[in-house]
Amino acid sequence: MSETSVKSMEAIVSLCKRRGFIYPASEIYGGINGFWDYGPLGAQLKKNLRDAWWQDMIMNPCWGRSGPDGDRVRCVPVETRIIQHPRVWEASGHVGGFNDPMQTCKQCKKLLRADHVPDLLAESEWVASLAGVAGRAAQEQVLIEGTEVLKWTGGKGKKLAANLAIYRDAEASVRIVAKLRETTTPIALAEVIRIIGNTSSAENPWPCPICGGELTEPRPFNLMFPTVIGATGDWESDRAYLRPETAQGIFVQFKNVVDTTRVKVPFGIGNTGTSFRNEVTPRNFTFRSREFEQAELEFFCHPEESQEWYRFWRDFRMEWWQSIGLRGDNLILREHEKDELSHYSTGTSDVEYRFPFTAPGFGELEGIAHRGCFDLTQHQQFSGTKLDYFDTDRGETLPNGSKKGERYIPHVIEPAAGLDRGALALLCEAYTRDESRPSPEIMRFHPRMAPIKAAVFPLVNKDGMPEVAEKLHAELFRRFGHAGFIETDAKQSIGKRYARMDEAGCPYCFTIDGQTLTDQTVTVRDRDTGGQERIGLDKVKTYLEERLGV
Repeated sequence: MSETSVKSMEAIVSLCKRRGFIYPASEIYGGINGFWDYGPLGAQLKKNLRDAWWQDMIMNPCWGRSGPDGDRVRCVPVETRIIQHPRVWEASGHVGGFNDPMQTCKQCKKLLRADHVPDLLAESEWVASLAGVAGRAAQEQVLIEGTEVLKWTGGKGKKLAANLAIYRDAEASVRIVAKLRETTTPIALAEVIRIIGNTSSAENPWPCPICGGELTEPRPFNLMFPTVIGATGDWESDRAYLRPETAQGIFVQFKNVVDTTRVKVPFGIGNTGTSFRNEVTPRNFTFRSREFEQAELEFFCHPEESQEWYRFWRDFRMEWWQSIGLRGDNLILREHEKDELSHYSTGTSDVEYRFPFTAPGFGELEGIAHRGCFDLTQHQQFSGTKLDYFDTDRGETLPNGSKKGERYIPHVIEPAAGLDRGALALLCEAYTRDESRPSPEIMRFHPRMAPIKAAVFPLVNKDGMPEVAEKLHAELFRRFGHAGFIETDAKQSIGKRYARMDEAGCPYCFTIDGQTLTDQTVTVRDRDTGGQERIGLDKVKTYLEERLGV
């Protein structure tokens, strides 16, 4: 297993708070579940990720490569609103079908997503505690009357899971212990969870992960945040929704983009922005939040060429994530099985990353979906506006040499990335411990992503060194300030200043010392190796240009 799987998520979250990457939203009021704010370094990290996506997907798509048709890939940007006409979400299927099955605990009243309950149980302290006791009891084949499980139910267990069925029903306790005794090998968490289910129903076998209480049957719960438009708006007639995705804004502007620009199919329309999903159990730091940022491209192409474009975008998006620092076996490209596909999709792949909280498994960073013509067809039907495309480069050749043309609804390939999840993956990948250093925590960001691009330090705050440092700092800020911070600091020892930059992920530090004043050279320190070399003061800007890629 790779290094990320043994990294401590608790340590990463702690560093993010301490160094100003990510804070709990509204923390001074106790926070609000499912929402996170980005501090100075985190905001710049996510901006660097967003800017890289914008540059490599829209302004210079695929780094200037040609697509399957032999021409350069063409894309244009839009910026669409968070609130769209309610009919947009009816057409897209979100009003009628954007539902998750939910369960409520009859004892503690917690609302839980049904498909998350097994995972939440596996993470539950009381389940882990019972699994350990049950495992020992099963191995030792102890009698029911003397089993450790019964001792657990009257002691530690009752404090951890006060509403578990075995406390309310003595016969259930005996039955459960008997079932646990059937196994002579250490019991897996999943098996313990099945055994201690509150009912015998195969449809509803799980207890509440919070308190052990009985859960209701699953029922649908819509994930969109509703709102009302207008100062005197009515909840029924003026209801709107905060968008659950940015993609639909692109589809409803497809005709306007074609009519007002010179783009021709195949081409893409890209958009970044905030979306909202009323997640019932937001968890794993910023991985599953109620407010998040997306970067989505809808690429429109001829139906006959759509499979080639799907493979093209699938492969490029995997390569792109690798290019910004997510490498090795922590990153995979997973093709969906047929039973996972949406009803309108003929192919979907996910770029997945092994986060510390998913290890040894993976969590989705981005989905690349072949959506067919579903979205444009739906919006055409619901709006009454024709959204087909007349392609003058297709059809039979006429006597004058021109093409007759062909009218069709384009198929769509959608690479849809989560910027918050991307930033979290960069943080997890970058986090490294080197116990040989005075400050062992290092954030090894790819230089293009690093929020602090360079630091300039006078060795001591006297003898003309601060003045030289300030001049170099100003020069570097003018050149690289658009891509990140250029730090300067004269306080504390140089070792402590280096350590602060390591924790912030700054790739290069330039130190002005006594030798600088005599021969116009500076010391360059590399974050990853800790190694140092001397270069000319006048070579610093070029040195960074060659390494930062900005």
